Amino acid sequence: MEPTGIGIVGVGMVSEMHARAIAELPDARLVGFCSRSDENVRRAAATHGCQGTTDLAELLSRSDLAVVIVATPSGTHLEVTEAAAQAGKHVLVEKPLEITLERCDAMIAACEKAGVLLGGVFQSRFFDAARVARDAVEGGRLGRPSLGSAFVRWWRDQSYYDDGGWKGTQALDGGGALMNQAIHAVDLLLWLMGPVAEVTASTATLAHERIDVEDTAVASLRFESGALGVLEASTATHPGFLKRVEVSGDRGSIVLEEEHLRTFAFAEERPGDAEVRARFSATSTGGGAADAAAISHEAHGRNIADFLAAIRDDRTPLVDAAAARRAVAVVRAVYEAAASRSCVIPG
Repeated sequence: MEPTGIGIVGVGMVSEMHARAIAELPDARLVGFCSRSDENVRRAAATHGCQGTTDLAELLSRSDLAVVIVATPSGTHLEVTEAAAQAGKHVLVEKPLEITLERCDAMIAACEKAGVLLGGVFQSRFFDAARVARDAVEGGRLGRPSLGSAFVRWWRDQSYYDDGGWKGTQALDGGGALMNQAIHAVDLLLWLMGPVAEVTASTATLAHERIDVEDTAVASLRFESGALGVLEASTATHPGFLKRVEVSGDRGSIVLEEEHLRTFAFAEERPGDAEVRARFSATSTGGGAADAAAISHEAHGRNIADFLAAIRDDRTPLVDAAAARRAVAVVRAVYEAAASRSCVIPG
């Protein structure tokens, strides 16, 4: 079977992670990059031994291209996705899917009309510990859910926002610490706890200049199950701490810290629980707590591999468009709740 041809639109830091991940997949081949910067796209293409172009139509015209990974600034995902869908290419989009629900819905509609698959990148789902946590929750081991919270207390210095020209802007970033960084934790929380029914929130910009988005956000959540929770997101907490997702019920609790389990405790111990705790208790790599470049590409590879398998098997990918949209809906609800100082129901 011929490897699936993949093109990456965008040549920023995250595109490098995707390129490295594709190189390690036996059933995938990177055929080209596209970027508005001729210098940057040629550099990326030379590094990875593929085509580089500033013309999206040129990349999309390739007969050996089946999948497009969208890794451009968040507020430009819609236009790239529409062009790829019209060209008959399947589309995998970096987080967030887009920066508004209206733009998410337009992407979904374009791909449905073209008959191509649309998926999202939430690589944290693909950590082994996250899968173990999901299996335990689905197996009812928490009992009645009571609390589901996520804490992303990261650090980004001012240069992070000053470089590149789009980070920290409403127009292209769509938000700050919550939309850009903590949306991974939002997705994990929804994956483990189910939909959010109500949100109240506050946001602030406390440690950075020349940005028009929040660097700190706190939200109170009520899930459809009746469980409550807290969401904290910040890029203003030096020196940066590991991302944590905590879920509890009246029969057990699970705490995920990046790619490891810190708590896996239940009222009824089962064979294998001790082995799970031992396997996933190692020290975390640190994720992107203080340095976005420190994030491993391994889970990106698993995310891409699942998407390719979904195409081959004609099934829904683990991170489908609906799931990616739900995370954006909660983030937008937090922003609306903070601005209106009221309770908001995610759309």
